[in-house]
Parts: sequence; structure tokens; C-alpha cells
Amino acid sequence: MSKLENKKLKGKIALVTGASRLDGLGAAICKKLAENGADIYFTYWLQYDKEMPWKVKDNEPEKLKSLIQDFEVKCLKKEIDLSLDENIKKLFDDVINCMGKPDILVNNAAYSTNTSYNTIDAEELDKHYKVNIRATTLLSTYFGRFFDKEEGGRIINITSGQFKGPMENEIAYATTKGAIDALTITLAAELAEKGITVNAVNPGPTDTGWINKELEKELTKKFPMGRIGKPEDAARLVNFLSTDEAEWITGQIIHSEGGFLR
Repeated sequence: MSKLENKKLKGKIALVTGASRLDGLGAAICKKLAENGADIYFTYWLQYDKEMPWKVKDNEPEKLKSLIQDFEVKCLKKEIDLSLDENIKKLFDDVINCMGKPDILVNNAAYSTNTSYNTIDAEELDKHYKVNIRATTLLSTYFGRFFDKEEGGRIINITSGQFKGPMENEIAYATTKGAIDALTITLAAELAEKGITVNAVNPGPTDTGWINKELEKELTKKFPMGRIGKPEDAARLVNFLSTDEAEWITGQIIHSEGGFLR
């Protein structure tokens, strides 16, 4: 079998949000889907990552685009603020006009800051809501409206296992990301008739640049396999869920976290 014949996503178009950083989960997902033949359109928002402890360099999205193109697929990128609801329709219009109607949507973009009962306020909660659940919901519903291929549609939401245990000092993040589980289950039922599966992936603690040496040492003790999750671990699962082999899997919250012990 040739390499071309083995690319199970050949001819598919994937929209992946939140792929600013080269060592991030979004980048790993983009590269894995591209490796299997999918054309990629990814979004990023540098302003957010620059404000976070892990930071980002201005040229990382362009470098990611180049790495994706090494797989001989089409790739476009767009810097866009998904907290603005008017940008959702603009994004889908651009994907369709430049590449065609997407077959795969990966909702990976997220907003996260530390918030406890002592510090949370309405403004910070709204910032989490706009990206983590409103943008995810609107992107998913637009995907459903535009999809017209009868089968093969895939929506994959990235969650963080909010119902596996508490996430102290992350009230806004846990609340808004937790809502993705409910969205996944409900939307899976609604979109089944259109040939679209909807699933969520919880990758567990994953080394995407935010884990320092001290935290790594503590977290590693909680992984029976003796290592922390890598972006590539989640990317392989997202890739599988995007293929025809996963057509019977929908409405599921999949905890792919290496047996992480809370």
C-alpha cells in the first residue's frame, strides 16, 4: 500500500482552533491530521498566549504552517479573537471560501486563568465563557448547518476532565469547560441524522510548556506509566476519532489520560 493510499483523511478539510504554540496541543493535532492527509485551517490568538506564563513567539504560527505543509497538504491560518461572536460566522465563511466546507472541527481554543471564590468576578467569568463554551457552541452549530455530505462529519471538543475531580483555584475554567460535556452529549444526538459524530477528549495533565520541573516531579507520581502526557498522545486519539473507523463513536467523553490518579 502506498503512503497516499494509507492516508485515511485524504480529501478531508479540518478546522482546528487554538494552535498558536509549536509545543501546544493544537499544533500536535494539526500535524497529526495533516500527516494522515487532511487539509488544515487553524486559528490562533497571540495576544492571549503572550499574557500567559508559557508565552509565545510571533513566528510560531508561521512555523507551524510550514511544518503542516511538509505533509504535502493545504494549510491556511488565521489570527482571530473567538471571544467576539461576530467572528464565528466570518471564520466559517473564510474556511468555505478558501478551502471548502470542513469535514472535521476540533474545538481546542481555551481561556484559562486562576480564579478562586475569593478572586472571581463577573468580568473574568465572562472571558472564560465567551471562549470556552460560547465559541465552542457557535462553531459546532455552524459546522452542523454547513455540513451537507450525509456522513463523515466530525466534531471533537477538547475538555479537561472537570467531572473526574475538583480543580481548585480554577472555578471559571472548570465551570465553563465542564459545560462542554453537556454540549457534546446533546449535540451528538441532534447531529447524528446529518452523519456527524460529536465527542470530547480529556487528555489529562499534558506537557505543553506550562509544567515546571517541580510540578513535573509531583505529577509524574500520579501517572502509573511513569510519565506525563504529551501533546502527541491526545493528537493520536483526535486523529482516530476523525476517521471513518470511528463512525460508531459519538456522544462520548473520552478520558485519555494514562490512568492519571487524582
